Amino acid sequence: MTMSVPERKSGSEGKEEESEDESEILEESPCGRWQKRKEQVSQGNVPGVESASLAMDTEEGVEVVWNEVLFSDKKVFKAQEEKIKEMFENLMQVEHPNIVKFHKYWLDMKESQARVIFITEYMSSGSLKQFLKKTKKNHKTMNVKAWKRWCTQILSALSYLHSCDPPIIHGNLTCDTIFIQHNGLIKIGSVWHRLFVNVFPDANVQSKGRQHRDEQRNLHFFAPEYGTGEDDYAIDIFSFGICALEMAVLEIQANGDAAVSKEAIVNAGQSLEDPLMREFTQSCLGQDAKLRPTAHDLLFHRVLFEVHSLKLLAAHCLINNQYLLPENCVEERTKSFDPNAVMAEIKHEDRLGIQLKYSHVSPLELDKFLEDVKNGIYPLMNFASSRPHPVPRALSLSQEQVETVKTPTPEPQETETRKVVQMHCNLESNDEGTKTHVSRIVYQLSLFLKMDDKLHRQLSCDILPTDTSKDLASELVHYAFINEEDIEKVAVFLENAISRHRVRALASGSTQ
Repeated sequence: MTMSVPERKSGSEGKEEESEDESEILEESPCGRWQKRKEQVSQGNVPGVESASLAMDTEEGVEVVWNEVLFSDKKVFKAQEEKIKEMFENLMQVEHPNIVKFHKYWLDMKESQARVIFITEYMSSGSLKQFLKKTKKNHKTMNVKAWKRWCTQILSALSYLHSCDPPIIHGNLTCDTIFIQHNGLIKIGSVWHRLFVNVFPDANVQSKGRQHRDEQRNLHFFAPEYGTGEDDYAIDIFSFGICALEMAVLEIQANGDAAVSKEAIVNAGQSLEDPLMREFTQSCLGQDAKLRPTAHDLLFHRVLFEVHSLKLLAAHCLINNQYLLPENCVEERTKSFDPNAVMAEIKHEDRLGIQLKYSHVSPLELDKFLEDVKNGIYPLMNFASSRPHPVPRALSLSQEQVETVKTPTPEPQETETRKVVQMHCNLESNDEGTKTHVSRIVYQLSLFLKMDDKLHRQLSCDILPTDTSKDLASELVHYAFINEEDIEKVAVFLENAISRHRVRALASGSTQ
């Protein structure tokens, strides 16, 4: 989905007037979380989308995009309603750090027409095409390390999409549908383009925007077999090859408004000095779709593949398990180290060894590196992983918010449909209970639940002497924190945890 920052009036007075006017709330989602504004967002390449406006996510405090698909004929909508719901439910499951996030959708039925409204992540930093143009304008060349990092991120997203069940084919990958954040994070937009084409085959004719397939300047991104009915994931590989080539040379020259010629593409490829980069791009642009490599294969190409450092492996391990660790544990831990202490040493028999001290590591650089890993800038590509890890929601909550953790969407739920796949808890005795007999001590329970959609819950409550593990598990079901089928599993887990803690408390009391 191509999005750009709308132009604003010059001058402080104009900015204030426009800001007040465009920040006016036009509509709210049924749950109240999303607030539509007047300000329009340019996209123009998603079939069926009549309008796209900036909106505010009141829960996260960030801007998002409010998209609308209109159906003037309610009979047509009714005929396709189940298919539409299935498509949007599938899109809700797409979760990858290098893919523009699809947040929520809902249906709006009125007497005159029907609407499908869906909320997507807003990319304010601009497209890759815009970045490449600015770089060329400033007479700069593309940094090879940056090129490799971007290629890896794009391929990571494509590999994820193609490994979904059923596979998701992008079908509209261009430098206009790839976005770059200020921190260097790459995100692919318009992932829903091909799904929309299938569900809304005639909607693109009425849409205000034109598909990039019909725009001369982007015809060269599409594989020869595109639109024949026999195309598959190989069309995305061809498009990626063109993107990788444009990232390397900054721009493939075209004659005016005409489409980029095959000769221009060949010349651009031959201009690459690195033979591995030439081989890499040429393998993607083969005319025979069956001979093109997969996204996963390309991640292991010699031009991109590298053995992951222990530092990167450790960072991913820390991020994957961060919901089990106390907040700011890395910062607190680094503060306690003696800067002159040796953390590692390389010894040589024939010469002086090398000592690595804690003072050699900058805490600020370490924090930035962990943040980049969390955001998806340095994915692990040398291991089979069908799904990337999302950032646990509980990590972004303050201590005051922990007891009221919300589900990803704010609508109240009668039942929790997700299953618990992993549990961890921490029990502490409250201060007021320490002066009484141990059996009357009130415990503070912090419970961490990892769900099957890889989101996390973090819950806190007091446990009284009269509380049983089954009562606690039943209460979690009642408030829709866990699935009813998990009640026995959670109850057993809590019973074991409480028993162990009480045994330790008794042992500690007997030694005093």
